[in-house]
Amino acid sequence: MTAHLRLLPRKPGVRARIVAALSVAVLLASPCAAIDLVVHRGANEVAPENTRAAAQQCIDWGVAYVEVDVRTSKDKQLYILHDPTVNRTTNGKGFLRQLTGAEIDQLDAGSWFDPKFAGERVPKLRPYLEWIKGKAKVYFDVKDADLKQLISLVYDVGLENDCFFWFSSDKQAEKFRELDSKLPLKVNVSNPVDVAKAAGHFNANIVEVGLKNMTPELVNSCRQRGIKIMIYHPQKDPAGFRKVIEWQPDLVNLNHPDLFQQVERDVAAGK
Repeated sequence: MTAHLRLLPRKPGVRARIVAALSVAVLLASPCAAIDLVVHRGANEVAPENTRAAAQQCIDWGVAYVEVDVRTSKDKQLYILHDPTVNRTTNGKGFLRQLTGAEIDQLDAGSWFDPKFAGERVPKLRPYLEWIKGKAKVYFDVKDADLKQLISLVYDVGLENDCFFWFSSDKQAEKFRELDSKLPLKVNVSNPVDVAKAAGHFNANIVEVGLKNMTPELVNSCRQRGIKIMIYHPQKDPAGFRKVIEWQPDLVNLNHPDLFQQVERDVAAGK
């Protein structure tokens, strides 16, 4: 490709865009590499979110990562729950932060979804990580947790090479990086400028981007920096999944891994 750069326009901006597009064209023309599936709150379409049942379905599908939302109880125990309250996904009421571990452990986290899941519990993080280790990797969406406690737990269980982290707060992400420079960190981006900040300011290992914001320039910016790309596409959207596959990201974060896997099989078969 470099042997023909003299034929490209002399304007730097146009030239850079063409080079980026050519780089991505070469990537897309290459044989399809495996895309790691990251499943949002576990298999939340077929089982109650953030439970072992939802994680087990992911394991059965053979996905790479299960996402978990991390929160803290009144007595400083780490649990997996998306909302700040237990109201929506259990038979209890109140803020998780104001409930003890003993109280949380009695809650039914399955019946709200389907009676066949009665008895599912709000997972306590340590036993959950010990159980899932070797079966699937973990994406930590850290909602409310002592970072030193969480980091120590990840190393203690031995998941430091099988996980990555995300924080909705930049301050929390910065604090995380101050405490640990090695554990993989994901940052959300929309454009190449965001990618540069993710690399320079956060030392990010992964960036997440919506399918509509994918561009050759963004891909090139990530590849130059050695940053993995994760496309976020939660919709039940076979056509969108085909576009994801065309981009060949490192990971895709989604709610419908079973459908995505079927689309992957169809694409591989030339359908």
